[in-house]
Amino acid sequence: MKRVFLIVLDSFGIGEMEDAADYGDRGTNTLRSVASSPAFDMPNMGALGLFNIDGVECRDGVSAPLARIARMKEASKGKDTTIGHWEIAGIVSEKPLPTYPDGFPKEVLDAFSAATGRGVLCNRPYSGTEVIRDYGDEHVRSGKLIVYTSADSVFQIAAHEDVVPVETLYEYCRQARRILQGEHSVGRVIARPFVGTSGSYVRTAGRHDFSLEPPAVTMLDQLKAAGHDVISVGKIKDIFAGRGITEYVYTKGNEEGIGRTLEYMDKEFDGLCFVNLVDYDMLYGHRNDVDGYAAALTYFDRRLPELLAGLRDEDILMLTADHGCDPGYTVSTDHSREHTPFLMYGRAVSPANLGTRDTFADIGATVLDYFGIKPEFGGTSMF
Repeated sequence: MKRVFLIVLDSFGIGEMEDAADYGDRGTNTLRSVASSPAFDMPNMGALGLFNIDGVECRDGVSAPLARIARMKEASKGKDTTIGHWEIAGIVSEKPLPTYPDGFPKEVLDAFSAATGRGVLCNRPYSGTEVIRDYGDEHVRSGKLIVYTSADSVFQIAAHEDVVPVETLYEYCRQARRILQGEHSVGRVIARPFVGTSGSYVRTAGRHDFSLEPPAVTMLDQLKAAGHDVISVGKIKDIFAGRGITEYVYTKGNEEGIGRTLEYMDKEFDGLCFVNLVDYDMLYGHRNDVDGYAAALTYFDRRLPELLAGLRDEDILMLTADHGCDPGYTVSTDHSREHTPFLMYGRAVSPANLGTRDTFADIGATVLDYFGIKPEFGGTSMF
């Protein structure tokens, strides 16, 4: 019984791409920044070959990496979660999803207010923690919804759980998702519930993403159509709007994500377990917290031997990322246009350095190749 465990270390970039300057990201390198921290220690990833990947110079590589490794280029136009994951699964996006540095246009907000019966506050790019600090009191008084965005293609709605119950907030997001189509097809509508009192508002674990449906066939679609299991751990299901998924579990952070993955390693299934570990991006990258990011990577490295030990004879572990988010790049707190790592390990895998690949879609093609499926998208298997 063949199984692939594909883990995305969300935002773990390993150095700027050639066109990084076009995205305002010249000089970004997430790995280099976090490796400068005393909290950074990744000997197990190093043994697999992390520091042997093209362009990685922050640590010395090992003489004989245990994994099949590569540096991945993003062929799509963009640097966000949705486009990065879609490309991993086979979709190369020829144009970036729309972003709104000046806020959403009046016609979008008017349609949203008409659908929800509530007014709107903020409507501009904002930090998720700062927006509830600055607009939380007015929201509680007026019942208006806090709508904001970021450098990503997102429409985020924050609401206090005592003012808008979580399920109602989710329905508002579904209404926004129906409105945000065509030229305003943002990648994700995100529910951001919070609790607390004035001066001490905090976001809850009730975040939920309502994604744009993938515009073409993906690795997940093909695996499911061929009768294989496709298990989502974390926000994978939301990123693909549920398409191609046969089973899913949400997680509240990296620790739970790793734990759930280990649980699936103990279960019987035939197919793919697709995992997103989001803390690097959400908690540390966007907050320019170098030491926090480094400590989170060190924690993953400490748990990596458990994952390796859980692999069966026909299992494969793949480790990669979807974009960068350099916490040491103080010009911005946004995602960064970077290469990503790829490490593949298992008894069926022969170690090798495959250099630099032209697209993340090679990952999806590799997964399908292992199951004997010809991809219906561009991408070349790394077997």
